[in-house]
Amino acid sequence: MSTAGQVIKCKAAVAWESGKPLSIEEVEVAPPQKNEVRIKILFTSLCHTDVYFWDAKGQNPLFPRILGHEAGGIVESVGEGVTDLKAGDHVLPIFTGECKECAHCLSEESNMCDLLRINTDRGEMIHDGKSRFSINGKPIYHFLGTSTFSEYTVVHVGQVAKINPEAPLDKVCVLSCGMSTGFGATVNVAKPKKGQSVAIFGLGAVGLAAAEGARVSGASRIIGVDLNPSRFEQAKKFGCTEFVNPKDHNKPVQEVIAEMTGGGVDRSVECTGSIQAMISAFECVHDGWGVAVLVGVPNKDDAFKTHPVNLLNERTLKGTFFGNYKPRTDIPAVVEKYMNKELELDKFITHSVPFSEINKAFELMLAGEGLRCMIRMDA
Repeated sequence: MSTAGQVIKCKAAVAWESGKPLSIEEVEVAPPQKNEVRIKILFTSLCHTDVYFWDAKGQNPLFPRILGHEAGGIVESVGEGVTDLKAGDHVLPIFTGECKECAHCLSEESNMCDLLRINTDRGEMIHDGKSRFSINGKPIYHFLGTSTFSEYTVVHVGQVAKINPEAPLDKVCVLSCGMSTGFGATVNVAKPKKGQSVAIFGLGAVGLAAAEGARVSGASRIIGVDLNPSRFEQAKKFGCTEFVNPKDHNKPVQEVIAEMTGGGVDRSVECTGSIQAMISAFECVHDGWGVAVLVGVPNKDDAFKTHPVNLLNERTLKGTFFGNYKPRTDIPAVVEKYMNKELELDKFITHSVPFSEINKAFELMLAGEGLRCMIRMDA
């Protein structure tokens, strides 16, 4: 493209300070450096993680910053050393990476890349510790190495999944974070067998993706657990067959589920970050073979306890990160599942706004409305 090697001026939604509406500004985006890719973002969606770091409660605030990490776009140009991507490729930038060289990347079991694992504090590029964004010569910080609330962004090549160019970016972009996290937690980590029962704790977007994973796996009973009963009707679309609101019972929800299922569910997936939900998710699985998977991110000082006998009775407790998917190796195949109609994504996208109205997406999420709001960059 004719812009290769040049600074691009474009619009970006800048967070100048915590909790204040984003401001659409003209920013300068520098060319990609070694092992970097510059991407024209076409669609991006809002995830709770963006809101959490915009609100900046409970972590190191870093402003001004360009947020955003769930997106789809087209490669505009590549930096030195990039061989597996070229201008025109359709891609999903991803908040965590795969260098393909470290011990984690070389392990079949891990996706926790040493070099590119999620880092919420870093606001610059790894190569030279500098930002590729600026306004009037002053740097604007990156977010999760992606910063997709910009018409153009620069991302490390290890955080870019090349996908089928036929795939609709306004649908598959949700696979770059939340949907893969929940879906993968079920199919890659909990691994329910056909006909087994699965409990899902938390019926937000990630929990519903976990339920979708249980549905695709052929689970016979999918029990949704949430404190908000208004979520139950929507969850039926994602395969949930039964619902439990812990507030409706005067005993621990794990006991309720054990009674419903003759001793416990075969698998459970926890998607809330609440330590009480984590304990319940573990203790509600059947002894002898039950597997519980933790997905939700707790507060930094949290801890939970359970009696060791729960483990000795052959229950398994696992944790997972990004659904155990390696971004570059595995995500293109998840896109193909959608293309082959093995996975439904359209039902996750409940709202759509033009880029100029990006703050409306924040308002919807803060009000608890919908699952994913698609932000159209060309509008």
